[in-house]
Amino acid sequence: MNPSTLNPSHTHPSILLPSPPLRSQRRRFRVSLPRCSSDANPPPSPSPPSRPAKELAGLEILVDKLPLPARLATSAVIVAGAVAAGYGIGSRFGGSRNAAIGGAVAVGVAGGAAAYALNATAPQVAAVNLRNYVAGFDDASKLKKEDIEVIANKYGVSKQDEAFKAEICDIYSEFVFSVIPPGGEELKGDEVDRIVTFKNSLGLDDPDAAGVHMEIGRKLFRQRLEVGDREADVEQRRAFQKLIYVSNIVFGDASSFLLPWKRVFKVTESQVEVAIRDNAQRLYASKLKSVGRDFDLEKLVTLRETQRLCRLSDELAVNLFREHVRKLVEENISVALGILKSRTRAVPGVSQVVEELDKVLAFNDLLISFKNHSDIDRLARGVGPVSLVGGEYDVDRKMEDLKLLYRAYVSDALSSGRMEDNKIAALNQLKNIFGLGKREAEAILLDVTTKVYRKRLGQTVSSGELEMADSKAAFLQNLCDELHFDPQKASELHAEIYRQKLQQCVADGELNDEDVAALLKLRVMLCVPQQTVEAAHADICGSLFEKIVKDAIGAGVDGYDEEVKKSVRKAAHGLRLTRETAMSIASKAVRKMFIIYIKRARSAKSNAESAKELKKLIAFNTLVVNQLVADIKGESADVKTEEPAKEEVIEIEEIDEEWESLQTLKKIRPDKELVEKMGKPGQTEITLKDDLPERDRTDVYKTFLTYCLTGDVTRIPFGAQITKKKDDSEYVFLNQLGGILGMTGKEIMDVHRGLAEQAFRQQAEVLLADGQLTKARVEQLGKLQTEIGLSQEYAQKIIKNITTTKMAAAIETAVTQGRLNMKQIRELKESNVDLDSMVSVSLRETIFKKTVGDIFSSGTGEFDEEEVYEKIPLDLNINKEKARGVVRELAQSRLSNSLIQAVALLRQRNHKGVVSSLNNLLACDKAVPSQTLTWEVSEELADLYTIYLKSDPSPEKSSRLQYLLGINDSTAAALRESRDRLDITAEEEKFVF
Repeated sequence: MNPSTLNPSHTHPSILLPSPPLRSQRRRFRVSLPRCSSDANPPPSPSPPSRPAKELAGLEILVDKLPLPARLATSAVIVAGAVAAGYGIGSRFGGSRNAAIGGAVAVGVAGGAAAYALNATAPQVAAVNLRNYVAGFDDASKLKKEDIEVIANKYGVSKQDEAFKAEICDIYSEFVFSVIPPGGEELKGDEVDRIVTFKNSLGLDDPDAAGVHMEIGRKLFRQRLEVGDREADVEQRRAFQKLIYVSNIVFGDASSFLLPWKRVFKVTESQVEVAIRDNAQRLYASKLKSVGRDFDLEKLVTLRETQRLCRLSDELAVNLFREHVRKLVEENISVALGILKSRTRAVPGVSQVVEELDKVLAFNDLLISFKNHSDIDRLARGVGPVSLVGGEYDVDRKMEDLKLLYRAYVSDALSSGRMEDNKIAALNQLKNIFGLGKREAEAILLDVTTKVYRKRLGQTVSSGELEMADSKAAFLQNLCDELHFDPQKASELHAEIYRQKLQQCVADGELNDEDVAALLKLRVMLCVPQQTVEAAHADICGSLFEKIVKDAIGAGVDGYDEEVKKSVRKAAHGLRLTRETAMSIASKAVRKMFIIYIKRARSAKSNAESAKELKKLIAFNTLVVNQLVADIKGESADVKTEEPAKEEVIEIEEIDEEWESLQTLKKIRPDKELVEKMGKPGQTEITLKDDLPERDRTDVYKTFLTYCLTGDVTRIPFGAQITKKKDDSEYVFLNQLGGILGMTGKEIMDVHRGLAEQAFRQQAEVLLADGQLTKARVEQLGKLQTEIGLSQEYAQKIIKNITTTKMAAAIETAVTQGRLNMKQIRELKESNVDLDSMVSVSLRETIFKKTVGDIFSSGTGEFDEEEVYEKIPLDLNINKEKARGVVRELAQSRLSNSLIQAVALLRQRNHKGVVSSLNNLLACDKAVPSQTLTWEVSEELADLYTIYLKSDPSPEKSSRLQYLLGINDSTAAALRESRDRLDITAEEEKFVF
């Protein structure tokens, strides 16, 4: 076969993708037409189509008739005869030896050509005979390698002869094309073995066979272009994918270079991988379908071997195996659901549902046993527990169906009245198979078990078995153990049963003695704790009592009549509520009404309207809540009113003696005459102490206290207003309001004191506007203090605060303007003025810096270290180390400046200024000892020293100045002797002038 036919001069677009227009090219191999893929029932084992026999013609007949030895002898005779004839002709006509030889050569060549033509026809004749031989077979796979060798030997040809090899390739091509099913059919799995066997029978080399596979691919490519509909195009594409898959397996690892799919057909590596993967998956899936449910060890080993032969990855094999298993399980589940949802389902239907689920569990156990097998590596991949994830039932709407099946299985497991251990394990496996969450499964199990437990509990109570048991707790615990029921859940169920019984007993609004006895008996049998019983009574009886209390409160001030009182007393005592529980329920309802009044008062537009709402609150408390509390306690509301008020007064008096001084506080303690006039006081057991924060309660109390102080204000035309004077009865209401708000005596006193302080402060600020406290102003403030009733302690604090604030502003201004020195500061401190709070640290540090600067510029030459480093920082309350740093910095900067200033004054002939500057220089040197100073004009330094000597300084100062100016002892002695020189010179210059 010509190798060029395997490598065409142009490339083709991918058959796996939409194809461009076809470019025609002649092909060497003959490929049979494809079978129609639309047949409804394709043959199970297709065989190559029958090929018509081919007739020989001309010289081919002669070659076919002659055996190989005869054909060779004939060829030799022809060549020899031609040579002899040529030699004779040349001798006759040429007359020379050379002519005879030339004639022999010429005629011999012609004879050789005839003999070559005879032998050259042999391969074609052998090919025709091979074709006709194969045409006689019903199944081409019956052809054997020996048959081909017999035909080749008969005609003396080699298998590598082009014509003979081409015929072998054509036979192989037709066989391959017939073995690979068309696009609409799936691979059966024996295609590779059949092709490899037939290829070996033909003795065809892999490169030649690969060329045939590529040629088949080209044929499929052309057919795809020739079809006109989309379905046929898809079938041809699938057929091409099958060809790629089968070919790659046939040639194994050599397919990467023997089958250039990507180069010839322009397909990508991923497309080739997809073709191999998809066909391997379909082939492996077909093998799985043939296995069914009856898995055994041998079949799992076979599946593993099939996976390797199909070249399927472990990951895909796992997915396919699990999908197959899942579908098998889904069949059982669908059957079970069909039975469960059937409207005509009878009682035995539940057993059929359980039977189907048992099949699922048995199948799951079988797969788990194979997973734990010692030779798991030899078994099919994916063997393990069943899971419905990714299948038909892995959706939310199907989850409810699975829950129904799980509930049915739980119900069947408990149908005998007890839960067996094997059923618990089965339920756990079924939960995992269905993919139910832990909470979902437990909820279903709890629901069914609760119903069964309630049923068995009712049976034991009805039969008297529970009542006769020696230990009720042990009996109930045994019942829980049989059902595997949580004892805590059982206790909750017992509490629920008790609550239901209690609701039945209180249906008529009260509990009689028979009801109490029945409840006690039930409580003992079910072992209901006392705490649970009290909670049930507080909830059920409390809700009934709460409704009655709300109705009583809703009746209002005018609607709380005898009938309402009777209903409250009946409910409070007939429902067997404790006094604490009844008061707690009533308190909750009453406090809600209190809050409503408070909200109205706080949202009012004016102080007077707020006071009106608060008065309604006080009236509601006095007329309704008072009676309600008395009815709950079973007491009469007409009790002595003096005692609570007296107790409150005693409590407040014990807090502080200041109560007697504040006028507004004295007024909220009414005398007996006013108490009798005002009637009964309000109750103080139900308060808003825990419902409102202290600040809100204080604001409400302050609002009504302000109303008591100011009274009703009526506005008249022209912007005027009239204030109606209030009597002391408003303060009694204020006292009751404090009780409703739950305010303590100290809190009430703080409010009254705060208002008194506010009033005193306002008038005191007017009197002390300039910050000066004179004797006349002190008398005025004392009189004001007495009128308001504020204690001396708080009055003095206010006065001190005002004066201190005024003084602090004045001191800060003086410091800023530099008018405050250390002498004044010490005088202020002696007068007990707190400068630390009035003057900031930064300003005090500024004062210190200014004071030190004054010392360095005083011209005295003195520097007291104790004064500067200890006393002044102590008086100013500043950091001593920081003060030393300030002194050091100022001294270093002033030292050189003092020398420069002294020289400048020398040049101006200001001898007094020179002495002062030199003294400043010595003061800076005392603070920070300096080295000898330098100056360009040494004569000026001598003049400075001479002038300083004339001021009669102390020896220490003159000696230190001599050192600082760098004057040696001899020069200093000479300067002392001639210190009058400058004065004489100055007089002479003045005379000359």
